Amino acid sequence: MVSGNSENLFSVEGKIVVFTGGTGVLGSTLANFLYDQGAKIVLVGRNLKKSQQLIAEWAGTPVTALAIETDIMDRESLETAAREILETFGRIDCLINAAGGNHPQATTNGDMPFFDIPREAFQYVADLNLLGTVLPSQVFGRILATQGDGIILNVSSMTAFQPLTRIPAYSAAKAAVSNFTKWLAVHMAQEYSPQIRVNAIAPGFFLTEQNRFLLTDKETGGLTERGQKIIDHTPMDRFGEPGDLFGSVLWLLSPASKFVTGIVVPIDGGFSAYSGV
Repeated sequence: MVSGNSENLFSVEGKIVVFTGGTGVLGSTLANFLYDQGAKIVLVGRNLKKSQQLIAEWAGTPVTALAIETDIMDRESLETAAREILETFGRIDCLINAAGGNHPQATTNGDMPFFDIPREAFQYVADLNLLGTVLPSQVFGRILATQGDGIILNVSSMTAFQPLTRIPAYSAAKAAVSNFTKWLAVHMAQEYSPQIRVNAIAPGFFLTEQNRFLLTDKETGGLTERGQKIIDHTPMDRFGEPGDLFGSVLWLLSPASKFVTGIVVPIDGGFSAYSGV
């Protein structure tokens, strides 16, 4: 039961939070925030050095933070990571599936019509975003099922609500992530425990290294045509900042949302609500 203490209501103190994609712009900011909130962070991914550098910035120790070199597309690698986490912490409280991304050859432009997108590029984006969410959910989700409680938080995208031009593979894959989130929420609650919750966030347009020069001009720093269209369609009239994710993520990982599962929360400055007129 959640007490009337509002400090406990939104607390992640002592929770073991496993991150995929935790060294990206948004992922690392979230990991840093949750560490500051008292969570114990485990970063799993291929770039061990980057994970270790991030933990070093926190002065993290194996008691409070851990980096494990892991290929999230390889089940055996994930299972090895899971064993190390259990040996270190004894349990997992939360899994955040933040790994994802696009591929230049899966993006349409004057030199790459949709009809010529290589199968390999489309498959790469589909695998990274969808299977990169499914496989960790299978491996770490099994631990939650055994425990009988825990939280999975996926990262979808605004393009799952409304497909964006130029990025067909990414749009389709993120739509699949949103669908999978809802399916898994029902499955885990009905088949294993109603104390296992699965939700997702869908960030709107945040400036990252991946999209910065699609949205802003490299020379002038002003908006590109695409960037201006996005701002014109965003009632709050700005791009998102990583800190804009903190409140929603803290809510979804804490007892404050104990009766919330199977939802995808848009964090988009009103973009998904605005019809353009």
